[in-house]
Order: sequence, then structure tokens, then C-alpha cells
Amino acid sequence: MRSEATKKTKKIATWVVVGGMIAIFLFDIASVLLSGAWEKRFSLTDTAPEAAAGRIHFLNTDNSDCVLLESGGHFALIDSGWGSDNPNEKSRRPGYERRVLDYLKQVAAGPDGRVVLDFVLPTHYHYDHAGGFPAILADPAVEVGTVYLRELHPPQRKYEVEAWGVGENRRRIEEISLGRGFAIEAALPEEAFALGGMTVRFLNTQGGSPKAKGENDDSVVVLAECAGRKALLCGDITAMYGVEKEIGLQAGPVDVLKLGHHGYSMSTSVPFLRATRPQLAVVTNGIGQVYPNVRWNLAFYARTPLYSSVRENGLMVTISPEGKIWVTGNLHRP
Repeated sequence: MRSEATKKTKKIATWVVVGGMIAIFLFDIASVLLSGAWEKRFSLTDTAPEAAAGRIHFLNTDNSDCVLLESGGHFALIDSGWGSDNPNEKSRRPGYERRVLDYLKQVAAGPDGRVVLDFVLPTHYHYDHAGGFPAILADPAVEVGTVYLRELHPPQRKYEVEAWGVGENRRRIEEISLGRGFAIEAALPEEAFALGGMTVRFLNTQGGSPKAKGENDDSVVVLAECAGRKALLCGDITAMYGVEKEIGLQAGPVDVLKLGHHGYSMSTSVPFLRATRPQLAVVTNGIGQVYPNVRWNLAFYARTPLYSSVRENGLMVTISPEGKIWVTGNLHRP
């Protein structure tokens, strides 16, 4: 009798697991279809309109962040993508410094070939966000007005210090910036400031919740406004320690949302989407790497299309002087 009961229990458990897997599969298909339907609100083309109040360039640096802000001939670089000499052997990826530099020289260089950036900002010092900065800042064609280099907010997790080298990453950026004569600001401005016709404001400048521990929730978040439109660039913040909630309350509704932490499971919660109500979302990752709960939150709750900087081989959001939004892909065409 006990053997029969055991077999029956195992059979029920198997069907529950299979049913759950089928449900997840169907939800995933539905979320992809819905996201595709929501994309019809915007024009996705290979050519951006010439007239622009501002542009946000999301470079394709694999599952890492590199975002270029542009307005009125002014440029700023937020994060740098992977670098080539990652101290963490287990997560080593190809470096993207050359791709970033080539793109900067293509779109942000003046007639003399010099790239002038009003500011650069590592949102935090994980290598997928700050690893490329030493090579980029060392390039003689690049000039920077201000390097915003916030202090580390200890305690970091042990592996962040030892295997991921967050302190060493910051030290190298500072050393190269000083050598090039760039101004360094460790105390980030609390007030909004202008970048051409765009207004930029830094959030989470003092680090995450007191409960938080580590670089992700210490990420500086950038709120950019232009022609009546707002974009929120979330670094690697998550919902785990309440940082997303705080940022959502500060930012309010936005038009463009760069997902926190590459679309991984602890980011982009329903309460955060309720506060921000984005019209479109961008993930600096492949679509297949975005966690199901994040895709479902965007598709079913927020009804927001999700664009991938990897899938589109670089993605640019253009805001026209009248406030219309255009989405352009294939930034890194040969």
C-alpha cells in the first residue's frame, strides 16, 4: 500500500512540475507576443531623424552597460561596458573598449577628430560597468570635462573586493583621469544640471538603503529630461532592499526606462513599474537573458515594449523637439 501511495505521490508531483513548466512556456510566448504588439507604438528604423532635442545611445557591449547622452552638441558617457583585463577570471568576457571608442569617434567627434565629453560617470565599479573606462579615458582623442567618481560605500561583499576588484577599478580610473588632467568630482551633485538642451539629475548619490550591501544597490541612477520626455537609467539597482521603491518615488512617471541589473530577477518589480509607468524599456542584455518575471511584469502589467541593445546591435532613442520618440537599431553597422 505504501508503495502504491508513493507512486501516486510521485506521479502527482511530476504532473505538477510538467504543468508548471508548460505554464511558464506559455506565459513566455504570450509576453513576447505582447511586447511585439506594444512595439508598434514606436518607429524602429535603421535611420534616426536629423532634428533632435536629445538622443540616448545604448551601445551593444553584450550584457554590460554603456550609454551615451547627447543634446545640442554636448555628450556624456555613463558606464563603459566590459574591459579587456577583468580581474575575475570566471566572468571574463571580450573587452569592448575599441567598439566604444570607434562609436564615440563616429558620432561625438568634432572637425578636429577630438571627442569632447562634458562628463563621464561610472554608476558603480563592477567590471561590466566600469571596466572599459581606463582605456577610453587614456585615448588621446578623448577629452572629458568632469569625471564623476563617487567614493566607495563600504562594506562591499568580500568577493567584490577580492575577485571583482571594485577598489582597484576605481583607483585605475582615478589615476588615468589625473594623468590626463581631467577634473574629478567624488561628491556628486544633488541638483539637476544642463547637458545642452537636456536636464540631468543624479539619484541614489549616497548609496543604497542602509540594509543594502554591495555595489549594485549603490549604483548612481540618472534621470534625464528633454523636450518634455523623461528617461531613467537604473544602473544595477534592485528591489531587494527597497532601493527601487525609493527611486520610483523620486523619479515618478518616465517615458524611457533602462532596466536595472540587466533584467535579472530581483529588478523591475511591479511596484517600481507602478511608480514609473514607462512607455518603452531598454535592457542592456540579450532578450533571452532577461528573467521571465521581468518580461511578464513589463508585458502583462506595464504593457511596455522591451528593446534589447544586444538584439538590435546597439539602440538609440531620439527625442524630437516636439517630444516625439523614435527608436533606431543597428548602431554598430560595418
